[in-house]
Amino acid sequence: MMYNEKGDYMKICVLGAGAYGSALSIILSENGNDVTMWTRFEEEANRINSDHTCPKLPGVTLPSDIYATSSLKEATDGAAFILIAIPTAFVSETLKDAKEYIKDKPIVIASKGIEQDSCLFVSDIVEKILDTDNVAAFSGPSFAIDVANKVPVGLTLACKHRETIDLVTEAFCNNHFKLRVCSDIIGTEICGAIKNVIAIAAGILDGMGMPESTSAMFITESVHDIKALIKGLGGNGDTILSFAGFGDLLLTATSPKSRNYSFGHLIGSGASKSEIDEYIASTTIEGLYTLKSVHQLMETYNVDMPIVNLIEGIIYGDKKPEDLVSFLIEKP
Repeated sequence: MMYNEKGDYMKICVLGAGAYGSALSIILSENGNDVTMWTRFEEEANRINSDHTCPKLPGVTLPSDIYATSSLKEATDGAAFILIAIPTAFVSETLKDAKEYIKDKPIVIASKGIEQDSCLFVSDIVEKILDTDNVAAFSGPSFAIDVANKVPVGLTLACKHRETIDLVTEAFCNNHFKLRVCSDIIGTEICGAIKNVIAIAAGILDGMGMPESTSAMFITESVHDIKALIKGLGGNGDTILSFAGFGDLLLTATSPKSRNYSFGHLIGSGASKSEIDEYIASTTIEGLYTLKSVHQLMETYNVDMPIVNLIEGIIYGDKKPEDLVSFLIEKP
């Protein structure tokens, strides 16, 4: 283990100073860990160190003992493990820059999504660049603002290394932050990525004025399709019943706090093309990027996911939101 200068607790490096990285840093600090956050932007690091705030977490003050830096070497030096909490699109570049500093350290993935073009999950990117299988991924129903406000949350921790499991649970778990362990990393990552696609369709239904009964029907059908994708890619179908699976799907597909859900709501409510384009330009909608990658994975692994095909048709093709309702009734 690595300890801080007091010789008491672990030093942990958090790659990413956005909402989720900051929220997780709060939990780590609360548990007595020595937390160093890394950001590519020096001005952002300076703001964290002076103001102890994250603009994407309004009303939240970061613990004063959290330190931020734009130096990968400084952030990773002496860390017990590296927590990745940056957008998936930037993981490859960041790991290549940090490779010489983080070799042999356990890697814990909090980022969700699939890399464009390559269709790699974050664990695949880590293993490819760092040549290690000492990787863990956690995912579950946990909006950053809720984590930061220390409300009870439960997540799935997927890992195959007992020592790393013990390290991560020791660092994170307390009376309001729960981790339930499994070994299905790919299944956990699939759930964390595809729930954003499903949330778009759930928002469409709500925007059309469909009641909760129809939404529940849709979410249930989605569970079956996600399970098929998990099994098709070599994961454990039971992972759909975990915090990472049904838990995260339920949260993201029912809450206006979800950007993906809100995007779908615009479509379903009949918003103009200019309104939709403006929302896309001003908001990160993970489900849009994931949709293309999931479709490629479906073709590569010969997995049938009718719901994903329909969502793609509504957004990019000639399908209409109303087709989603008839589809639910006609789907075998």
